[in-house]
Order: sequence, then C-alpha cells, then structure tokens
Amino acid sequence: MPLTFESQAEWLETDGLGGFASGTVNQVRTRRYHALLLAAVNPPADRFVLVNGLEVWVDTPRGAFALTSHRYVPDVLFPDGVKRIKNFEDAPWPHWTFQLEDGTVIEQELLIKKGSPMTALRWKLKTPVKGVSLSVRPLLSGRDYHLLHRENSFFKFTPVIHQNQVEWKPYPGVPGIVAYFNGTYFHQPEWFKNFFYEQEKERGLDFTEDLASPGVLRFDLSAAEAILVLTTSDQGGNLLDPVPINYFNKIEQEERDRRHTFLTRLHRSADDYLVRRGQGMTLIAGYPWFTDWGRDTFISIRGLCFSTEKWEAAGSILLSWSDKVSQGMLPNRFPDQGEMPEYNSVDASLWYVIATAEFLKRRGQGISRGNQIKLLDTVDSILSAYAKGTRYGIQLDSDFLIQTGTPGTQLTWMDAKVNDVPVTPRVGKPVEVQALWLNALYAIRDHFPKWCDLYESGLKSFQERFWNEKDGCLYDVVDINQQKGTVDSSIRPNQIFAVGGLPLSLLSEEKARRVVEKVESLLLTPIGLRSLAPTDPAYQGQYWGDEEKRDGDYHQGTVWPWLMGAFVEAWVRAAGNTREAKEEARIRFANPFLRLTTKAGLGHLSEIADGDPPFTPRGCPFQAWSVGEALRITLEVLQ
Repeated sequence: MPLTFESQAEWLETDGLGGFASGTVNQVRTRRYHALLLAAVNPPADRFVLVNGLEVWVDTPRGAFALTSHRYVPDVLFPDGVKRIKNFEDAPWPHWTFQLEDGTVIEQELLIKKGSPMTALRWKLKTPVKGVSLSVRPLLSGRDYHLLHRENSFFKFTPVIHQNQVEWKPYPGVPGIVAYFNGTYFHQPEWFKNFFYEQEKERGLDFTEDLASPGVLRFDLSAAEAILVLTTSDQGGNLLDPVPINYFNKIEQEERDRRHTFLTRLHRSADDYLVRRGQGMTLIAGYPWFTDWGRDTFISIRGLCFSTEKWEAAGSILLSWSDKVSQGMLPNRFPDQGEMPEYNSVDASLWYVIATAEFLKRRGQGISRGNQIKLLDTVDSILSAYAKGTRYGIQLDSDFLIQTGTPGTQLTWMDAKVNDVPVTPRVGKPVEVQALWLNALYAIRDHFPKWCDLYESGLKSFQERFWNEKDGCLYDVVDINQQKGTVDSSIRPNQIFAVGGLPLSLLSEEKARRVVEKVESLLLTPIGLRSLAPTDPAYQGQYWGDEEKRDGDYHQGTVWPWLMGAFVEAWVRAAGNTREAKEEARIRFANPFLRLTTKAGLGHLSEIADGDPPFTPRGCPFQAWSVGEALRITLEVLQ
C-alpha cells in the first residue's frame, strides 16, 4: 500500500548484525547516520559508514534527468531528482517510482540480505524504452558512524577491478567496499563537498560533510535491469554469483520468503532489533545511534520476543546478560571487548528479574535444567545484593523499600545530565523502582519463598508512604536525598508502573483508578505519556535545540511512546479488564498510537515526541521499547 509522502519520514533496512541502511522517503540524507552500507565490524559494535549515498541520473533520447537530490551548505537542494519521485512504498522493502518529464517511468528497489553486511539495489524500466542509460556515482567515506568525514589526502581512490566487481579500500583498518554490478565502471575520482544534514543542525551538532566518489557505474537500462550490490571485502569475491541479475533475484526471493513469515508489519519491525552478538543474540535499543542497552533490553524483550514467541532468542539474550551481573547490577549497556562496563542503572537489574521470571513461567520447560538454574541463581543474586546493599547507595531500607542514589548520580531511566549535573536526579525512593522491586519479589515467590515476607512488608509500606491524597495519585519520590519524610509531588508518568505495565498492581482498585485518571488528564497524548505535567513550572513542551537544551528537556515534558504500554494496561485493569474495556482502549488509545508508525520511522515508533501539539516525533526514529510495548499492547493486553 502506498505510504504518505513525507520528506522527514525515514525507512530502515537491517542486516541482523548491527549494521543497517537508512534514509528518507525522498532520498535526501538529513542525518550523519543515513547510509546505504553501514556495517558492524564486531557485531553489533564497531560500526562504520562505508557508502553514504549515491548520485544517480538517467540519460534518455530527450535528455538527462537526475533521480537523486542532496542538500548542500548553506541550504541548497541539488540536483532536482526529488521532484521526479511519483510514489514510495516500504513493503516488503523500500521501493521508489520515478516519473521523468519525457514519460519514462523507472522503478528502484533496495533491500538488505539478512545475516550479511550487504545492500542490494535494482533499477528497471516500468515499460520498455529504447536508448535509456543509468549512471550511478557511489559517495564514500569509511568513517565511524558517529563522526563526520572531510576531504583529505589520505583517502585511497584506487580501485581493484575484477569481472563485475570493483573494490575500494579507502583507509587502513577500515573494511574494504565492494561494488558488484552488471554495468561498466569508469574511474573518475572526485570529492563532493559540504553536504548539509538538517537533522544534525537541529540537534545542535556538526552538520556538514565531504564525501569521496571514485568513479561512475553505467548501465544500459533498455537492455536489462541495473543491479548494484554493495558489501564489504569480507562478503565479496567468491560469495557473489557470476551473473549479477541472478544473484539479486536469489536475494530477492530469499528475503521475500523470510518477510512473508511475519504476521504483521510490526512483527517484522520487531525483528530488526534482534541481532547477533558472538554466538548468541542481543537487542539493539534503537536505530540509528544506539547499541544494546541493559534497561532498554529488558523492557523491550517482553514485547519484541515474548509476545512474538521468539523464545530461543529470548533465552539467549537472558543468558548472555546473566554473565554481566556484578554486585547485583547489570551494566547500562553491553560492554564490548576491552570496554569497562558502566554499572549506573538501578532499574535494569529489576527489569531483568521480571523478564526472567516471565520467561521461566511461560517457557521454562523449553530450556535445559542447567540454564534454568543459571537464570534463577542470577535473579536471586540480584535481589540479595539489593537487599544487602550495593553501589550508589542502593539498598533495602527499614521500611522494606529500596533507596537509591548518591549526590551527582542519575540511576533511573530519567537519566539526563547537563554539564554533568543530573536534571532529574530522583535520589531517594523513586516510585517505579519500588514497583519494580515489589513485582520482582512477587514474580519469583514460587522459586524462592524466602522473599514472600519481604514482599508483604514492602507492599504495606509502599501503600502507606507513596499515596498523595491531595492530588489523588502517587508521589514520584519519597525520602528525597535520603531525608526521611520528604516527598516529590511532581506529576510524572513513573507512578503508572504501580498499576500497569508490570504483572502486579500495588494499589486498591479505587486508588488505581484515581492514578489512571490523573495520568490520563495531565500526561496522556495520542502517542505516549508526557514525562511531566504541563501544569508544572518546569514543563518544557518542545524538544529541540543544542545538546544542552535537549538534555535539559528530555524528561521535563517530552512524550515517551514506550510508556503507552503501561498506561493502556493500567486503564484496562481500572475499567474491569472486560472485553468492552479492551475494545474501547483499542479505539481510543492503541489505534491512534499505532499511526505513529507512518510518521517518522516507517513501520516503527519513535523514541520521543514533543509534549505540545502536534506532538512532533523526535529523537531516535526507530526505538526498540516503543515497538516492543506496541506489540505487547496489541498481542497481549488487548487480546
């Protein structure tokens, strides 16, 4: 089905290794991360941008016509290929239709072969026309995917040419680039300078780049389809069929068959976040700039893996992370070889316990006894360390709840800093940490009865200490900075986890309903929950500006789509969990929420959005926990 044409809408193709290709519907690159060949050297880490884009034009008997456009400094769009895009579809992979002024219609397709750093492109005439040729100029860099490239004398343009193949090795230590094609290569080195990336400028970052183009590939489009496969040196050579068209057709059929196995577009999107790490699997937190993060992984895994019944991958992920527990804590992100783990998250380990308990409940008989014991030992060690005390003042207090934090730290998911100072430090007893703690104790009660009494005592204390009768909801933090009896009454979405988003509701039906009503009235938007009520003096309704400004606004009103999962579950529970309640929630909340999949990252959901209308999507356009919670809502909560 054709998608609405929006210049800022972005498409994504992933390789299952951490690498990907991405860009906009109109093919104008707006981010440093937009590329056609972006490969992970040590999956899913050490990512390099190898082929940033293409300069493409067509020669017909009536003249030359560009099929691409680029934005250059100061703000010039050239050439004019964008005006020839007649249609775009992203299923089963990105597909453009171009209408030239002389009536010629050209189709372009792009897909990635799963399991390989390999992007395949095809151009073809919709109807036969004589005298039509296609020219393609690859635009190369060979840089770390977070950085930008500048003209320099060290870039090596010299090609190594084989039959139907040309290889460039731009820099030592960077993967070589292989172009495999059914045309003719003409070596014409040239620098293209001052590309302008508007999304980077909007984010207050460096936004200009120079790219190297070693030559031109030319194809007789009247004689045959034009095939171009871009890959790295490790995947080139003998792995490619001598006949490019046959090779593309093989990739196309394999990918078509694979993608047809997904029940919905959202199922297919979920698969993009599952990638290989060593001999196991992991979850990418988001594209284009995240890798695998602890907190994100165990929030996401329930929707991305449990709801979609990817049990083998789920088990692999849980077992892989179990080896990284230290003093009861999981690192905030998976440490790559040689890196020091960052153990600065209070909630990641508790999300892990809850996810593991659910996994064992639903799939425990499907794994070996040895792995069951390993997972149970891990969750028990986490709870034991939290009860005894671990880093950053995380420990069980006399009220049977978890206190956390020291001055200058930010350990919850609201973890932004400005000039190394936490914006929302939340030192003390954050409400969602208590919800996670009590749910974790409850979730493993059948395996470890020793935690039952602590759960009962903690629940009683939570209900007494967190209820804010004045506002009819829960405090966000109690015992601020470990000062007994102090409270933060800011209206934030964290309280929703006491009544939804986790297996157990911690409040009476009447109080749970009041929390849902408060959150709905002040925090709910069509695409997620605001991180702070608009009535608060600190509220910021738009997320934009330089890095300091954005970090300051990150949790001060910005909308987070992933929180919609907990809200919908809480709302349905408060409405009696009836079939009628679920249908109403589907119409009022889920359907408008899922429309976000056509607004920013096509087929996916964004990381964040503005708190003020029109709730413009911001941040990472392809976010794992946003997609995971969308799946959990549709496949489990509303079923």
